[in-house]
Amino acid sequence: MTLRSLFVDFNSYFASVEQQENPSLRGRPVVVVPVIAETTCCIAASVEAKKYGIKTGTMVSEAKQRCPELVVALAHPALYVHYHHRLLKAIDNCIPIHKVGSIDEAECLLMGREREPERAIEIAHRIKQSVKETGDWLRCSIGIAPNGFLAKTASDMQKPDGLVVLETKDLPEALFNLKLGDLCGVGHNMEKRLRYFGIHSVEQLCFASRAKLREVWGSIEGERFHDRLHGELVEQPETQRGTVGHSHVLSPEFRNTTGVNAVLKKLLMKAAMRLRSYTLLASRLNVRVKYIGNDAWEAGERMDPTDDSRILLHRLIRLLEQRKDKHMPLAVSVTLTGLIEREGTCVPLFSEMKESPALNKLLDNINRKYGNNKMYFGSMQQALDSAPMRISFNQIPDVALEEESSKNELWMKRMNQFRVLAEAEHKKRESHRSGVGPT
Repeated sequence: MTLRSLFVDFNSYFASVEQQENPSLRGRPVVVVPVIAETTCCIAASVEAKKYGIKTGTMVSEAKQRCPELVVALAHPALYVHYHHRLLKAIDNCIPIHKVGSIDEAECLLMGREREPERAIEIAHRIKQSVKETGDWLRCSIGIAPNGFLAKTASDMQKPDGLVVLETKDLPEALFNLKLGDLCGVGHNMEKRLRYFGIHSVEQLCFASRAKLREVWGSIEGERFHDRLHGELVEQPETQRGTVGHSHVLSPEFRNTTGVNAVLKKLLMKAAMRLRSYTLLASRLNVRVKYIGNDAWEAGERMDPTDDSRILLHRLIRLLEQRKDKHMPLAVSVTLTGLIEREGTCVPLFSEMKESPALNKLLDNINRKYGNNKMYFGSMQQALDSAPMRISFNQIPDVALEEESSKNELWMKRMNQFRVLAEAEHKKRESHRSGVGPT
């Protein structure tokens, strides 16, 4: 068995980008949040904040109790996408990228002599230097192993700024100190299943047979997991997009019935625009409202396959009429499922509403050219400034589909100001190191 994969994971990515752009945040405990509110959760924590036990998912109120000097920064998704593309280019200058797993990670394949440990480590150091040149406050951890699964696992074993190589001779003993939940693909529910079947440690997992893991997983995926764990190359079966949707944690002013309805309509229109960009149709709409300290409300209904904004909006309004808010809303989401390709799909003869392809095309063209929400349905009016672009764990958003041009311009202006300050601070530090005064 040989080294075949090099995996790059950017450390505390969102928080590090904020620190890179704003020098006043450097070296301080920082968390990134989707909305400024005590009742929301952190979507990222800086290296300094993690020392206090703060991590993704920690409530802001709890994080502040753990670290009174904590800095709470509002997320800037377009900025993270911007740096994502710059960092991919930095990696690609050192070795071609095989696969981008999410906005903060990428996998590269090692070929020929690159599979020799010394060569692979040399490439890893070049990547680290290239990343640092992209932003002197940006760091990455790199894992090198016989396959992508083990390389990703290795990248998590030493943070921040780590470099771990898992060779054949190291396996499986090098994994024994890990927890079951440290392995990609072992979430909370799968960990419970493993324990139910008598597997309580990574060591026991490594020595379980392929047949045993197939029983645990209840499918051939258990055998694939076994093979990946033992360093085999396993082709990942192609997956088809199963859902298109958006979710949003409500800011305090929208935590009421009117605000919930307006935000949901905006989320649905964003989802419909994405649906059309993928040339897909949806045959089910699901909506969810989460309440503070109480059970969530959920509803959904089937429909003839469509991507029409007006039809989807009509369906949503009908679902919302079933809801009565007895408690304070916290978060909302809309999800389109039952997706099929538009090409070759017949339009139903007796649809409840007639589709308006010309209107949809006009909406999309104007919003793409002049910025999202330059043209919209009137019922979204109240929520135009809510539910900005968000980044999921496995998808890089299309800024053209999500960001409003006016906000983009303000963001660019602000970030340019931060960049000038950062460069001035960097020159000042360099002059002090060299003993030469500033010019």
